[in-house]
Amino acid sequence: MSIKHLILFITTILSAEIASAQLQFKSERFDFGRIAEEGGKRSCTFQASNVGDKPLLLVDIVTTCGCTVPTFSRKPILPGKSTEIVVTFDPYGRPGTFDRKLHIYGAGNERLGVISIVGEVTPRPKSIEELYPIEAGGGIRLSGTRCTFPYIYIGRSIASAISIINTSDQPRRIDFPAKHTSHLLQIDAPTLLQPGERSAINFRYEIPTEDPRYGSIRDVRAIHINGKASEKVLLIHGIAVDAATKTEKEAPPKAEISENILKFGAIKHDAKPHSLPLTLRNTGSSELILRAVECAAPFQASFPIGQRLAPGEQLEGQITLHPRAEDYGFVTGELLVVTNDPERPLRRIRIHAVVEE
Repeated sequence: MSIKHLILFITTILSAEIASAQLQFKSERFDFGRIAEEGGKRSCTFQASNVGDKPLLLVDIVTTCGCTVPTFSRKPILPGKSTEIVVTFDPYGRPGTFDRKLHIYGAGNERLGVISIVGEVTPRPKSIEELYPIEAGGGIRLSGTRCTFPYIYIGRSIASAISIINTSDQPRRIDFPAKHTSHLLQIDAPTLLQPGERSAINFRYEIPTEDPRYGSIRDVRAIHINGKASEKVLLIHGIAVDAATKTEKEAPPKAEISENILKFGAIKHDAKPHSLPLTLRNTGSSELILRAVECAAPFQASFPIGQRLAPGEQLEGQITLHPRAEDYGFVTGELLVVTNDPERPLRRIRIHAVVEE
């Protein structure tokens, strides 16, 4: 009899007897304590005994993380006998506390027990290349080139930063002239970095309540090093929305849109402009205000910005496609709708079409 058939035979027998089989651990939890991220893999051993009156067969041990690997014997554990389960944990790339559970299954897919390993991984020192992965030129490195603000609330200040370092052996003059400006961005950055010096490029938006602007806010800054333009640029952007008033928090408006995806289907290239309806409805308890509507080419949106909807009211708009302005093939776009709904001020609607000959 082959080993494969022997295991199948034992599994079949044990599946009928598993109810009377028991697996008992000397300890079900192992604490590694504090271990270094760069210290390599660590292992521990769990002692398990069959305290039942029937043989036991460990078929599988399942964990949800590839960093934890169990090793165990698939030989039957006779009543009164013991076995070992060795668990190996790889801390690399996993700083912080951890708690990994391993579920042990026997014949018939019966769960025989759960063991766990816990501990804390102390982070390893990161290299300059890891901390500043973007090479801008001239020995200047950045932690990133994109600064994203999810929401920029009207009347409130919001800030973020990108880290910068001079890895060269010479001083570097740096400048960040505007390539595209919202006229709302404030930037505070060094103009000279000495060799080895670290600093930060600080960005701040603060949209005044007396002159609000809603929707996409976008700034692009070039990077000049000793007067020479880098191939890299900085992108700073976010969505400007209302800061909820006390009334809106207590009785909020609620924006509901009739479609999450608009599908134009197939349209002939020489056809006239084609439009689809879209409905905005206020299902909340106070006045809903349509603050901004943005639609990328080749689609156009027709909505009255600033329209106010009482609870229960709705507004009809249209999305239009000009097929003659497009090449043949699949066309996609996105519609952004900004309202004073405090829970979901931004709604995104995807748009699809196929332009045919």
